[in-house]
Amino acid sequence: MTTERRSIETAAVHAGERRPGPDGSLVFPIFQGTVFESEPGEAYDEIKYLRLSTTPSQVYLHDKLAALEGAQTAVATASGMAAVSSALLSVIQTGGHMLVSDVLYGGTHSLLTDFAERLGWSYTFVDPADSQTWKTALRPETTAFLVESVTNPLLRVGDLRGVAEFSRENGLVSVIDNTFTSPVNFRPVEVGFDLVLHSATKYLGGHSDLVAGCVVGSTERIAEVRSVLSHFGGTLDPHVGFLLARGLKTLAVRVKAQNANAMALARELAAHPGVDEVYYPGLESHPDHARAAELFDGFGGMLAFRLGDGQRAERFIDALTLPYRAPSLGGVESLVTQPVKTSHSGLSRADRERIGVTDDLVRFSCGVESMDDLVADVRSALDAL
Repeated sequence: MTTERRSIETAAVHAGERRPGPDGSLVFPIFQGTVFESEPGEAYDEIKYLRLSTTPSQVYLHDKLAALEGAQTAVATASGMAAVSSALLSVIQTGGHMLVSDVLYGGTHSLLTDFAERLGWSYTFVDPADSQTWKTALRPETTAFLVESVTNPLLRVGDLRGVAEFSRENGLVSVIDNTFTSPVNFRPVEVGFDLVLHSATKYLGGHSDLVAGCVVGSTERIAEVRSVLSHFGGTLDPHVGFLLARGLKTLAVRVKAQNANAMALARELAAHPGVDEVYYPGLESHPDHARAAELFDGFGGMLAFRLGDGQRAERFIDALTLPYRAPSLGGVESLVTQPVKTSHSGLSRADRERIGVTDDLVRFSCGVESMDDLVADVRSALDAL
């Protein structure tokens, strides 16, 4: 079914589907086999083999993922970090240099600080909102530029169009982690990015019951990623792929509900005298609101706020009754956490303070619960402080 001109809601349900499906199935089945009979003249990377990400279940999932991002193709991975590492290994050689956002997901940050030197890579942290820092850091051996669509946990939005254009003008491969926005809110390929990454554990899966990742992009780029993935063993299991494909069908309705809940909570928090500062790009007070409004179709389900000190943050979380105290995000249930204890606990205190991750900071991932119930729960917890 052609979905190029369809809404994101329709694409989420129908993109990549086989009509008719195997034996007339509406739900694409799990092909558990690792070995399939070869066709005459098949190249090695065309053989249907699980580790090569070429079995029917995998190709079906890849088609859905690519269609949602508006890309030529995709490959699914065993985790979000497998997506990050495979993408970077596909574009950085020994002796290569990359530009990277000065605020990164903690796992990506640790990958670079712990392993880049062992791999013969070098990198320079740059401000994704300040093109002068990019120009200053550029070297003859620079081959890639890595950013995130929205930073964690202060929800900053860089000059993403500028990053894509700068990369194109200087022969760099532009790589973006689009986990926080999902393709419902932003499709980086449309503004010129070469490779788009996701921790599919989060919004794409959406039900806190799987670990997966993906990389989407051009056929040529993804062939390189798939080669790395098959050699390093980060292929996604077909059972998990089945759950991920099922989750994708409700992606649009889930994310739009999460967008609405986050906006309502951000406004409630911003108006409460017990909250020092709120970080949500949907608020006009956010420093990147104008840029987010121009780039995104929705502002996302994540927000963060400061409560003055770590003890108040602890008491607030203890007083909540709906959200779970948990470090992930993007599921149907709301989650709340202190990033200093979870996503950014691996960073040094100096690095955390440099990017604004302090003890009093609370991160909230909105689920799809009733907006009124969520707002009432947060208001009650704040009033109890």
